[in-house]
Amino acid sequence: MKTRAQQREETRHLIIEAAVQVFSDRGFHGASTRDIATRAGVNQGLLTYHFKNKDELWRAAADRIFLELRAQMAARRDALQGEAPRHIVREITKTYVRFAAACPELFRFMVEEGKHPGPRMRWLVDTHLKPTYEEFFQYAPIEENLRPHVFYTLAGAASTIFAVAPECKRLMGYNPTTKQAIETHAEYVTNLLLP
Repeated sequence: MKTRAQQREETRHLIIEAAVQVFSDRGFHGASTRDIATRAGVNQGLLTYHFKNKDELWRAAADRIFLELRAQMAARRDALQGEAPRHIVREITKTYVRFAAACPELFRFMVEEGKHPGPRMRWLVDTHLKPTYEEFFQYAPIEENLRPHVFYTLAGAASTIFAVAPECKRLMGYNPTTKQAIETHAEYVTNLLLP
């Protein structure tokens, strides 16, 4: 039997997972807490019990995505200590592509909030994107003036095929979400950016 604390944590997790989906599908303004509660399978009151407002819930959803990405990239980097910086950045790039495949919401969050120069975009950049950017380029042998181009090329090249997987399937008859397709894409993007 689960304790109350375990039940609360499980409910909070369900709400955050639902929020990730709804916010990435509809953006902050298009998402409603009612839609999130419905997707989570909980009543609206539980949302307000766990999160004081929609903005706090949005931040929890963003944290879920970006903290997991950074944890995976850091784990891969740490496993490669002592390797050449170029090899490390190539492997971190592949980790990024694999994460983008597993979590297409990453790209959708970036695109949706990146369009609006408001407090959520500033928070997302300062809290999550800057640390990711800085970690990546700590190892990347790329000139400073080219880094914005490489960063956004990586974000788009790594993620778009997974963010629009149904379109890719319809257009080309190709399922980019198979294990083999993901690995092919990881290798391709890595070679494109770091030949």
